[in-house]
Amino acid sequence: MKNQQLGNWQTVVAAIVAAVLVILSLNSFIIINPGQAGVLSILGKARDGALIEGIHLIPPFISVVDVYDLTVQKFEVPAESSTKDLQTLTARFAINFRIDPVQVVDIRRKQGTLANIVNKIIAPQTQESFKIAAAKRTVEEAITRRSDLKEDFDMALGQRLDKYGIIVLDTSVIDLTFSPEFARAVEEKQIAEQRAQRAVYVAQEAEQEAQAEINRAKGKAEAQRLLAETLKAQGGQLVLQKEAIEAWKTGGAQMPKVLVMSGDTKTGVPFLFNVGNMQD
Repeated sequence: MKNQQLGNWQTVVAAIVAAVLVILSLNSFIIINPGQAGVLSILGKARDGALIEGIHLIPPFISVVDVYDLTVQKFEVPAESSTKDLQTLTARFAINFRIDPVQVVDIRRKQGTLANIVNKIIAPQTQESFKIAAAKRTVEEAITRRSDLKEDFDMALGQRLDKYGIIVLDTSVIDLTFSPEFARAVEEKQIAEQRAQRAVYVAQEAEQEAQAEINRAKGKAEAQRLLAETLKAQGGQLVLQKEAIEAWKTGGAQMPKVLVMSGDTKTGVPFLFNVGNMQD
Protein backbone atom coordinates (compact mmCIF):
# COMPACT_ATOMS: atom_id res chain seq x y z
CA MET A 1 0.00 0.00 0.00
CA LYS A 2 2.79 2.38 0.89
CA ASN A 3 4.65 1.45 -2.27
CA GLN A 4 1.56 2.27 -4.28
CA GLN A 5 1.17 5.68 -2.62
CA LEU A 6 4.86 6.40 -3.15
CA GLY A 7 4.47 5.54 -6.80
CA ASN A 8 1.54 7.90 -7.13
CA TRP A 9 3.47 10.74 -5.54
CA GLN A 10 6.41 10.12 -7.83
CA THR A 11 4.09 10.25 -10.82
CA VAL A 12 2.62 13.56 -9.64
CA VAL A 13 6.04 15.05 -8.99
CA ALA A 14 7.28 13.89 -12.39
CA ALA A 15 4.27 15.47 -14.05
CA ILE A 16 4.84 18.74 -12.21
CA VAL A 17 8.52 18.76 -13.11
CA ALA A 18 7.67 18.04 -16.74
CA ALA A 19 5.13 20.84 -16.77
CA VAL A 20 7.64 23.24 -15.25
CA LEU A 21 10.23 22.24 -17.81
CA VAL A 22 7.74 22.77 -20.62
CA ILE A 23 6.80 26.19 -19.28
CA LEU A 24 10.45 27.12 -18.84
CA SER A 25 11.29 25.95 -22.33
CA LEU A 26 8.41 27.90 -23.85
CA ASN A 27 9.46 31.07 -22.02
CA SER A 28 13.18 30.67 -22.58
CA PHE A 29 13.30 31.47 -26.28
CA ILE A 30 11.52 33.53 -28.88
CA ILE A 31 11.40 33.36 -32.67
CA ILE A 32 11.77 36.61 -34.63
CA ASN A 33 10.41 36.28 -38.17
CA PRO A 34 11.82 38.00 -41.28
CA GLY A 35 10.76 41.63 -41.51
CA GLN A 36 10.58 41.94 -37.72
CA ALA A 37 12.79 43.16 -34.89
CA GLY A 38 12.42 42.48 -31.18
CA VAL A 39 13.30 44.55 -28.16
CA LEU A 40 14.10 42.55 -25.02
CA SER A 41 13.04 44.07 -21.70
CA ILE A 42 14.16 42.47 -18.44
CA LEU A 43 12.28 43.56 -15.35
CA GLY A 44 10.80 46.41 -17.36
CA LYS A 45 14.09 47.78 -18.70
CA ALA A 46 14.79 47.66 -22.43
CA ARG A 47 18.11 46.08 -23.30
CA ASP A 48 20.41 47.51 -25.94
CA GLY A 49 20.62 45.70 -29.26
CA ALA A 50 17.55 44.67 -31.22
CA LEU A 51 16.74 40.99 -31.74
CA ILE A 52 16.89 40.24 -35.44
CA GLU A 53 15.23 37.33 -37.26
CA GLY A 54 15.97 33.89 -35.80
CA ILE A 55 15.70 32.07 -32.42
CA HIS A 56 16.80 33.92 -29.28
CA LEU A 57 17.14 32.63 -25.71
CA ILE A 58 15.62 34.88 -23.08
CA PRO A 59 15.33 34.73 -19.29
CA PRO A 60 11.98 33.14 -18.46
CA PHE A 61 9.27 34.88 -16.41
CA ILE A 62 11.22 38.14 -15.91
CA SER A 63 11.58 39.19 -19.56
CA VAL A 64 9.26 40.55 -22.23
CA VAL A 65 9.96 40.92 -25.95
CA ASP A 66 8.20 43.61 -27.95
CA VAL A 67 8.14 42.71 -31.64
CA TYR A 68 8.05 45.50 -34.25
CA ASP A 69 7.09 45.11 -37.89
CA LEU A 70 9.84 46.58 -40.07
CA THR A 71 7.92 46.25 -43.34
CA VAL A 72 6.15 49.18 -45.00
CA GLN A 73 3.22 50.50 -42.99
CA LYS A 74 0.42 52.65 -44.37
CA PHE A 75 -1.89 54.94 -42.46
CA GLU A 76 -4.29 57.68 -43.53
CA VAL A 77 -3.98 60.91 -41.59
CA PRO A 78 -6.29 63.96 -41.84
CA ALA A 79 -4.90 67.50 -41.76
CA GLU A 80 -6.22 71.05 -41.87
CA SER A 81 -4.51 74.40 -42.35
CA SER A 82 -4.93 78.01 -43.40
CA THR A 83 -3.39 79.18 -46.66
CA LYS A 84 -1.47 82.40 -47.33
CA ASP A 85 -4.74 84.16 -48.24
CA LEU A 86 -6.35 82.89 -45.00
CA GLN A 87 -8.54 80.29 -46.65
CA THR A 88 -9.24 76.98 -44.91
CA LEU A 89 -7.74 73.99 -46.69
CA THR A 90 -8.51 70.41 -45.62
CA ALA A 91 -6.58 67.37 -46.77
CA ARG A 92 -6.20 63.67 -46.14
CA PHE A 93 -2.83 61.99 -46.60
CA ALA A 94 -1.82 58.37 -46.98
CA ILE A 95 1.57 57.97 -45.30
CA ASN A 96 3.79 55.03 -46.26
CA PHE A 97 6.61 54.54 -43.75
CA ARG A 98 8.71 51.99 -41.97
CA ILE A 99 10.62 51.88 -38.70
CA ASP A 100 14.38 52.26 -38.81
CA PRO A 101 15.73 48.91 -37.50
CA VAL A 102 18.82 50.64 -36.11
CA GLN A 103 16.67 52.82 -33.86
CA VAL A 104 14.05 50.28 -32.87
CA VAL A 105 15.28 50.04 -29.25
CA ASP A 106 15.18 53.82 -28.89
CA ILE A 107 11.69 53.83 -30.42
CA ARG A 108 10.59 51.27 -27.81
CA ARG A 109 11.96 53.42 -25.02
CA LYS A 110 10.51 56.74 -26.22
CA GLN A 111 7.40 55.98 -28.28
CA GLY A 112 6.32 52.52 -27.22
CA THR A 113 3.98 50.59 -29.48
CA LEU A 114 3.22 51.13 -33.17
CA ALA A 115 -0.18 52.59 -32.22
CA ASN A 116 1.57 55.21 -30.11
CA ILE A 117 3.89 56.01 -33.00
CA VAL A 118 0.95 56.70 -35.30
CA ASN A 119 -1.19 58.63 -32.82
CA LYS A 120 1.49 60.56 -30.95
CA ILE A 121 4.14 61.11 -33.63
CA ILE A 122 2.96 60.65 -37.22
CA ALA A 123 -0.48 62.29 -36.90
CA PRO A 124 0.63 65.55 -35.22
CA GLN A 125 3.74 65.85 -37.38
CA THR A 126 1.58 65.40 -40.49
CA GLN A 127 -0.60 68.27 -39.30
CA GLU A 128 2.39 70.54 -38.70
CA SER A 129 4.00 69.67 -42.02
CA PHE A 130 0.78 70.44 -43.87
CA LYS A 131 0.59 73.83 -42.15
CA ILE A 132 4.12 74.62 -43.32
CA ALA A 133 3.35 73.65 -46.93
CA ALA A 134 -0.07 75.33 -47.11
CA ALA A 135 1.08 78.63 -45.59
CA LYS A 136 3.48 79.21 -48.51
CA ARG A 137 0.76 79.60 -51.14
CA THR A 138 -2.80 80.75 -51.72
CA VAL A 139 -5.62 78.25 -51.82
CA GLU A 140 -5.85 78.60 -55.60
CA GLU A 141 -2.13 77.85 -55.94
CA ALA A 142 -2.49 74.87 -53.61
CA ILE A 143 -5.19 73.40 -55.84
CA THR A 144 -3.73 74.22 -59.25
CA ARG A 145 -0.15 73.34 -58.23
CA ARG A 146 -0.82 70.34 -56.03
CA SER A 147 2.52 68.69 -56.90
CA ASP A 148 4.42 71.67 -55.44
CA LEU A 149 2.30 71.51 -52.29
CA LYS A 150 3.02 67.79 -51.93
CA GLU A 151 6.74 68.32 -52.48
CA ASP A 152 6.94 70.87 -49.65
CA PHE A 153 4.82 68.63 -47.44
CA ASP A 154 7.02 65.57 -48.09
CA MET A 155 10.18 67.50 -47.29
CA ALA A 156 8.81 68.89 -44.03
CA LEU A 157 7.35 65.56 -42.89
CA GLY A 158 10.49 63.57 -43.75
CA GLN A 159 12.70 65.93 -41.75
CA ARG A 160 10.37 65.85 -38.76
CA LEU A 161 9.90 62.07 -38.59
CA ASP A 162 13.52 61.18 -39.29
CA LYS A 163 14.58 62.19 -35.77
CA TYR A 164 12.02 59.74 -34.36
CA GLY A 165 13.45 56.79 -36.28
CA ILE A 166 10.57 56.78 -38.79
CA ILE A 167 11.48 56.62 -42.47
CA VAL A 168 8.88 58.18 -44.81
CA LEU A 169 8.80 56.28 -48.11
CA ASP A 170 5.93 58.01 -49.88
CA THR A 171 2.87 60.15 -49.33
CA SER A 172 -0.32 60.55 -51.33
CA VAL A 173 -2.91 63.33 -51.23
CA ILE A 174 -6.16 61.39 -51.07
CA ASP A 175 -8.43 64.39 -50.74
CA LEU A 176 -7.98 68.15 -50.89
CA THR A 177 -10.98 70.37 -50.22
CA PHE A 178 -11.61 74.04 -49.52
CA SER A 179 -14.35 76.12 -47.95
CA PRO A 180 -17.76 76.57 -49.62
CA GLU A 181 -17.12 80.32 -49.79
CA PHE A 182 -14.02 79.79 -51.91
CA ALA A 183 -15.87 77.27 -54.08
CA ARG A 184 -18.44 79.94 -54.92
CA ALA A 185 -15.67 82.46 -55.59
CA VAL A 186 -13.98 80.02 -57.98
CA GLU A 187 -17.25 79.43 -59.81
CA GLU A 188 -17.89 83.16 -60.14
CA LYS A 189 -14.35 83.71 -61.40
CA GLN A 190 -14.73 80.98 -64.00
CA ILE A 191 -18.00 82.54 -65.20
CA ALA A 192 -16.34 85.97 -65.44
CA GLU A 193 -13.40 84.51 -67.36
CA GLN A 194 -15.75 82.78 -69.78
CA ARG A 195 -17.61 86.04 -70.38
CA ALA A 196 -14.33 87.90 -70.92
CA GLN A 197 -13.17 85.26 -73.39
CA ARG A 198 -16.50 85.54 -75.20
CA ALA A 199 -16.14 89.33 -75.40
CA VAL A 200 -12.62 88.98 -76.82
CA TYR A 201 -13.90 86.52 -79.40
CA VAL A 202 -16.72 88.86 -80.44
CA ALA A 203 -14.29 91.78 -80.73
CA GLN A 204 -11.89 89.73 -82.84
CA GLU A 205 -14.73 88.59 -85.05
CA ALA A 206 -15.89 92.20 -85.57
CA GLU A 207 -12.32 93.30 -86.34
CA GLN A 208 -11.94 90.54 -88.91
CA GLU A 209 -15.26 91.47 -90.53
CA ALA A 210 -14.22 95.15 -90.68
CA GLN A 211 -10.93 94.21 -92.30
CA ALA A 212 -12.80 92.08 -94.82
CA GLU A 213 -15.01 95.06 -95.69
CA ILE A 214 -11.90 97.22 -96.18
CA ASN A 215 -10.38 94.61 -98.45
CA ARG A 216 -13.58 94.36 -100.48
CA ALA A 217 -13.72 98.18 -100.83
CA LYS A 218 -10.10 98.27 -101.97
CA GLY A 219 -10.87 95.58 -104.52
CA LYS A 220 -13.83 97.51 -105.89
CA ALA A 221 -11.81 100.74 -106.12
CA GLU A 222 -9.01 98.98 -107.98
CA ALA A 223 -11.51 97.41 -110.38
CA GLN A 224 -13.08 100.81 -111.08
CA ARG A 225 -9.64 102.36 -111.69
CA LEU A 226 -8.71 99.66 -114.20
CA LEU A 227 -12.08 100.04 -115.91
CA ALA A 228 -11.62 103.80 -116.21
CA GLU A 229 -8.16 103.40 -117.73
CA THR A 230 -9.52 100.88 -120.23
CA LEU A 231 -12.40 103.13 -121.25
CA LYS A 232 -10.03 106.08 -121.65
CA ALA A 233 -7.75 104.12 -123.96
CA GLN A 234 -10.68 102.86 -126.00
CA GLY A 235 -12.13 106.41 -126.31
CA GLY A 236 -8.87 107.80 -127.74
CA GLN A 237 -8.68 105.14 -130.44
CA LEU A 238 -12.31 105.77 -131.48
CA VAL A 239 -11.61 109.49 -131.92
CA LEU A 240 -8.68 108.81 -134.22
CA GLN A 241 -10.71 106.40 -136.32
CA LYS A 242 -13.60 108.87 -136.56
CA GLU A 243 -11.30 111.67 -137.77
CA ALA A 244 -9.78 109.41 -140.43
CA ILE A 245 -13.21 108.48 -141.76
CA GLU A 246 -14.43 112.10 -141.82
CA ALA A 247 -11.31 113.20 -143.73
CA TRP A 248 -11.87 110.48 -146.34
CA LYS A 249 -15.55 111.45 -146.79
CA THR A 250 -14.83 115.16 -147.37
CA GLY A 251 -11.95 114.47 -149.73
CA GLY A 252 -9.63 116.51 -147.63
CA ALA A 253 -7.17 113.68 -147.88
CA GLN A 254 -6.14 111.26 -150.56
CA MET A 255 -8.61 108.45 -150.78
CA PRO A 256 -7.05 105.22 -149.85
CA LYS A 257 -7.58 102.48 -152.42
CA VAL A 258 -7.54 99.71 -149.80
CA LEU A 259 -8.74 99.96 -146.20
CA VAL A 260 -7.87 97.30 -143.74
CA MET A 261 -9.93 96.89 -140.60
CA SER A 262 -8.17 95.57 -137.58
CA GLY A 263 -8.72 95.58 -133.87
CA ASP A 264 -6.91 95.98 -130.58
CA THR A 265 -6.58 92.59 -128.99
CA LYS A 266 -6.64 94.18 -125.53
CA THR A 267 -9.53 96.63 -125.93
CA GLY A 268 -11.51 94.85 -128.64
CA VAL A 269 -12.11 98.20 -130.50
CA PRO A 270 -11.72 98.09 -134.37
CA PHE A 271 -9.69 100.76 -136.19
CA LEU A 272 -8.67 101.58 -139.81
CA PHE A 273 -5.33 102.36 -141.31
CA ASN A 274 -4.08 103.13 -144.90
CA VAL A 275 -1.77 100.59 -146.41
CA GLY A 276 -1.12 102.50 -149.68
CA ASN A 277 -2.66 103.80 -152.97
CA MET A 278 -3.80 101.55 -155.80
CA GLN A 279 -2.52 102.51 -159.36
CA ASP A 280 -4.95 102.16 -162.40
